[in-house]
Amino acid sequence: MNSNVYEVMEQNRSSIEDAWQNQMLNFREDERELTTVTKEVFLNSNTEFINSLMKHVVEQRDEIGSDLQDFFERTVQIGWPLSYVTKGLQVFRRIGLKTIISEKEDIDYVMDTFEEFDQSIDNLFESIVSFSTQNWRNTVSVQKKALLELSAPLIPVFEHISVMPLIGTIDTERAKLIMENLLDGVIENRSQVVLIDITGVPVVDTMVAHHIIQAAEAVRLIGSKCILVGIRPEIAQTIVNLGIDLSDFPTRSTLLKGVESALEITNKKIESLS
Repeated sequence: MNSNVYEVMEQNRSSIEDAWQNQMLNFREDERELTTVTKEVFLNSNTEFINSLMKHVVEQRDEIGSDLQDFFERTVQIGWPLSYVTKGLQVFRRIGLKTIISEKEDIDYVMDTFEEFDQSIDNLFESIVSFSTQNWRNTVSVQKKALLELSAPLIPVFEHISVMPLIGTIDTERAKLIMENLLDGVIENRSQVVLIDITGVPVVDTMVAHHIIQAAEAVRLIGSKCILVGIRPEIAQTIVNLGIDLSDFPTRSTLLKGVESALEITNKKIESLS
């Protein structure tokens, strides 16, 4: 960045900062997510923001500094809208460009300074987009992993009997997690029988059936037995039409019937006390 921008921003620093603060206060009144933020907190954040922006320009940086990076990260982490940051940059750009144009210098000076300042703000916008995208991806990845872990739990219901209720679509990634949870849970709970409940699975196609059969076979290899329960009439019809072979895989229509079968296999029964 050439020295022209440095000179303009330094000479007009006070007026630029005042104009920026005023416009950001107006923005706060219109942004619903910021109306709950106290004016004092908002002004303190604004002061840090504008100081970092001015430092970025005055020090003629080509890349975003650690102070602005930290500010952007904290802003996102405390739940402020991204529009606060983008609006701050937009207002700063407009005020800065207006200040540069108002300079009483030759046209070459104005255009060179204009271009340099505009490019500096563009670099900040690119950094914001890049950071926000990565932050969003990380958040989604963590949430997805958490949801996947919750979506395939193995629940012990009786001694040596466990249930794995499945809800929603089963894709390859989730099938892998089902397999891992199933095998780990069988060993941890010393399960002799595992009931895989597909009542909440909307569609059972060839791929889904293949994954379930693989899981059952893996459980059999470590000395336990799987029973598939929750087969609705439409699911049964689909399995037949697709020619899926479940002959080696015990099935029951409901979880209750599956539990009854599991109790028989483990030589247990439920008796009424009355």
